[in-house]
Amino acid sequence: MDRTLAEASNAAMPSNDVGDFIEAAGLLEYNPATITRIYAGHPQRLLRRLWQTLIPISLFLLGVGIDWLTQRLKDPEHARVRAREAADLVASLGPAFIKAGQALSTRPDIVPPVLLEELAQLQDQLPGFDSALAMACIEEDLGAPITAIYEQLDREPISAASLGQVHKGVLKGGQAVAVKVQRPGLREQITLDLYIVRNIAAWLNRNVGLIRSDLVALIDELGKRVFEEMDYFNEASNAEAFAKLHAGNPRIAVPRIYHEATSRRVLTMEWIEGVKLTNLEAVRAMGVDPDELVTVGVNCSLQQLLEHGFFHADPHPGNLLALPDGRLAYLDFGMMSEVSRESRTGLIQAVVHLVNRNFGKLSKDFVNLGFLAEDVNLEPIVPAFESVFGQALEMGVSRMDFKAVTDDLSGVMYRFPFQVPPYYALIIRSLVTLEGIALSVDSDFKILGAAYPYFARRLMEDPDPSLRQSLKEMLFDGEVFRWQRLDNLIASAAMGSQLDLDSLLDQVLDFLFSANGGLLRQQLVDAAVQQVDSVAWQTTLRLGKRLPTQLQPPGLRHQRLERAKDPMLELEPIRQLLAILQALPGFEPQLLLRRLPRLLGEPQLRRMGFDLAKGLAERSIVRLLRDVLVNSDRPPGPPAVAFPAVASA
Repeated sequence: MDRTLAEASNAAMPSNDVGDFIEAAGLLEYNPATITRIYAGHPQRLLRRLWQTLIPISLFLLGVGIDWLTQRLKDPEHARVRAREAADLVASLGPAFIKAGQALSTRPDIVPPVLLEELAQLQDQLPGFDSALAMACIEEDLGAPITAIYEQLDREPISAASLGQVHKGVLKGGQAVAVKVQRPGLREQITLDLYIVRNIAAWLNRNVGLIRSDLVALIDELGKRVFEEMDYFNEASNAEAFAKLHAGNPRIAVPRIYHEATSRRVLTMEWIEGVKLTNLEAVRAMGVDPDELVTVGVNCSLQQLLEHGFFHADPHPGNLLALPDGRLAYLDFGMMSEVSRESRTGLIQAVVHLVNRNFGKLSKDFVNLGFLAEDVNLEPIVPAFESVFGQALEMGVSRMDFKAVTDDLSGVMYRFPFQVPPYYALIIRSLVTLEGIALSVDSDFKILGAAYPYFARRLMEDPDPSLRQSLKEMLFDGEVFRWQRLDNLIASAAMGSQLDLDSLLDQVLDFLFSANGGLLRQQLVDAAVQQVDSVAWQTTLRLGKRLPTQLQPPGLRHQRLERAKDPMLELEPIRQLLAILQALPGFEPQLLLRRLPRLLGEPQLRRMGFDLAKGLAERSIVRLLRDVLVNSDRPPGPPAVAFPAVASA
């Protein structure tokens, strides 16, 4: 508890407010019941803060109400002005309101699109605070004089945000460091403002019928995240977890944490010298290609979202640095989030249904992902999805404008009873921010185009049963295998910078011999039966033609010979598969030869051999009875009687 620093804030505070101020400073976790007890029992400071916040909010809402009555809000330009005023007002009210505004900027189910855009531009920046207070905080929390910990520490901050400011320094061991120091009295102000905002949210939920989402739950989620951000032990742990997950990526840099100089309100980390990724001239001056670093950032973000499920939710330009050695450095790990494996799988399944234009299943994906309640009528939502995605898909996934599509989707979510899960809101914020950075480097950049190779690779390589089913949906149209889709999918996966060709081939074989690959195995067996039967029949004809006419069986006398073909390469599935594999970068025949022992040991391959023999036997009997022993005057051509399909388990 920062009692020493609290004196500065307590000086202008009545004595009966000091108790709740100090009690709020001791809260380490967000607890609405405890916060309510603190401020409900000591209303003086609450009333002053209410005066500071509710008066400007009420005046603004009064102006908006008058605009609504006079229908001025129907003018798009005036609505835009009001939205900008709302964002400026939120920014002026302090850290908790800024965080609340940023949270609302990712909630299209609550906020109208025009206000959504303005809130998305809220900057989490405030002027720095008194350096003497920063130095006092460091000494109080670390329990030693500044000179005992740091060889040198700049008194003036190099940057400041709503929760704290950063000073540059050097540890006693000579390591250059960045020292983040929390604002004095921050926890107390945050708890008070969260109490006010939560009560405003409860009033809106009770009295405004147009609001479908639980605003109180949204504020509680916000409170939990802000308290996590205010705990620098938590940020240090996040940074180390992130570094461990990406330790195998030589293009990603994460600052080292110095625990001996870190506390809940002071964070000392490695100083990383670099330039903002958006400063193109400076990046190129270092001899680094900004386009290449954007690709590194996109792949890393997708790996965070879809593979690790632990992602950086605030990748703004100040948190991404280009380094002289070509690495991309991530900074500031206060805002991290997690995505469950089920949600990650659900997102990939939704992409499959989007690519296949199956909007009915896509709407069900939104139910499974928690956007829609189980009892919601999906019938009117399906055509709304088709309207949003249909035209964009005409250009192909790789050319879809992510920002435009999410803006259109925001309108759908505002009209229908959607409730956006917190993890999704942070994902959208992360991807939109990342796309904005990439667009500053390449004006033609498309985040979905960059992401699709990763989705394709996950779909091809991941052994998850749900994704195996999604792969089947992608590759089959009913019972017809679409080779072009497999070609597109493997070609897209091959575009990814981290394609594991060995793993990809193993997953192709896993799919072929899995329960989901039954239809493909059946197609392979049917094609083999047809081709081997055709070759055997042509061989029989050639041998028969060598006999004297009077010794030829009746059915062979009027049959026509065809030019011999390679029986294996003319099997359409084999030919298609070989063509696709040969197009992969780095593919060599040895990759297939190394898998022969596995192929020979597959029980399903033996079953396919049995089905092949069975099919050939059935066809041979029909050929013998119909085409060899019986004299037919019908013109030569394929048999008129269809042969039974060969089933493959």
